[in-house]
Amino acid sequence: MNMPVTRKDLMIVNMGPHHPSMHGVLRLVVTLDGEDVIDCEPILGYLHRGMEKIAENRTIIQYLPYVTRWDYLATMFTEAITVNGPERLGTIQVPKRASYIRVIMLELSRIASHLLWLGPFMADIGAQTPFFYIFRERELVYDLFEAATGMRMMHNYFRIGGVAADLPYGWIDKCLDFCDYFLTGVTEYQKLITRNPIFLERVEGVGIIGRDEVINWGLSGPMLRASGIQWDLRKIDHYECYDEFDWEVQWQKEGDSLARYLVRIGEMAESIKIIQQALEGIPGGPYENLEIRYFDRKRYPEWHDFEYRFISKKPSPTFELPKQELYVRVEAPKGELGIFLIGDQSGFPWRWKIRPPGFINLQILPQLVKRMKLADIMTILGSIDIIMGEVDR
Repeated sequence: MNMPVTRKDLMIVNMGPHHPSMHGVLRLVVTLDGEDVIDCEPILGYLHRGMEKIAENRTIIQYLPYVTRWDYLATMFTEAITVNGPERLGTIQVPKRASYIRVIMLELSRIASHLLWLGPFMADIGAQTPFFYIFRERELVYDLFEAATGMRMMHNYFRIGGVAADLPYGWIDKCLDFCDYFLTGVTEYQKLITRNPIFLERVEGVGIIGRDEVINWGLSGPMLRASGIQWDLRKIDHYECYDEFDWEVQWQKEGDSLARYLVRIGEMAESIKIIQQALEGIPGGPYENLEIRYFDRKRYPEWHDFEYRFISKKPSPTFELPKQELYVRVEAPKGELGIFLIGDQSGFPWRWKIRPPGFINLQILPQLVKRMKLADIMTILGSIDIIMGEVDR
C-alpha cells in the first residue's frame, strides 16, 4: 500500500491579476510554507497607460478629461491637483464661491471613495452585507455629482480659476438633506461592523506599522494617521478654504488594520461637517475667474475683428505655463496626491510627474504580510486601499 508523502518544499502561488480581492489588476507572487507567507512580490504595470507623457503633449484644458482615470473612485481630487498646479504657477486668484464649491465637491468625493473602500474591504474578509449598504449612499453622492456636473464618475468639472458651472437651483438643499441622511448611515455602519467579534478577530493586531516605520516608508493619508501621526494636508498646506471650517483630524495610535478602518469611518463623519458648514456659508459671486480666459490682443489681433464675432466655434483658450518648477499636493482619500510640474513658457508642461498615494503606500505590503497567514493578505491589502489606475498610471 502506497502511503501519502508530506511534501516539505515551499509553494509559489500567483494571486491576481484577475483575483477579485486584488482591487484591480495587481499581481502578487506569494511564497507559502503551508498557510504561512514567506515572501510576497507585487508586480505592477498591467494598467499602465502613459498618463505622464500624455500630459506633456496636451494643454491643461485638453488634459483635464484624462486625469479622472488615475483614481477613478476619487475623481475630484485628480482634477483639483491638475488645476492647482497651473494656478500656483500663474498666481491665479480663485473666486471665493468657486473655492467653496470645490471644497464641497472634494469632500463628497472623499465620502464616495471611502464608501467604495469599506464595502469591498468587508467583502474581502467575509462580510457581504456592508457591500450592499455602501452602494445605497454612494449612489446618492453620484446623483448630486450628476446634477452639478452632468456626469456621475468622470466629471471634468474643475477649471483653472474656478469650476465649469455654478450649482443648479435646489442643489444645496438636496445636499443638506443628504448630509443629514448620511450621518444615520455612518451610525448604522458602526453598529453593524465596529464591535463585531468576527470582524475584530480578522483586523485587530493585523498589519501593524509603527510610528517611525510609517515615516521612513513615506506613507501618507489614513495609513499615516492610523499610526499616531496627526498629519493632514488640509491643515498643513491651508489650500482652498479649509481653514474657515471647524473640523478635526482623525487619527489612531495602534497602527493596525482596525485603526485604519476607524480613521476612514471618522473621516466620513468629518467630511459631512465640512460640507454642512460650506453649504451654509457659501458666498455669492462668480464661480470662475474669467480674466484668465481672454485672448491676448497682441498675439491674436484677428480675433477682435468684426467678422470673427460671428464664428460660432472658437478654440479653447490656452494657458501658458511660466518657466518655473513646482510641487503641488492635496490630501486625497488615499493619502498625499502630488504633481511635480515644470513649465517651459508654452501651453504644454515640460515635465509632469505624478506622486500617487496608492503607489507609495503599496511599497510596505511585502513587509507587512511576511510571517502572516495567507488569509491576512486580503485584510492587509484591503486596509492599504489601492487603486491600480493611479498605481500604474
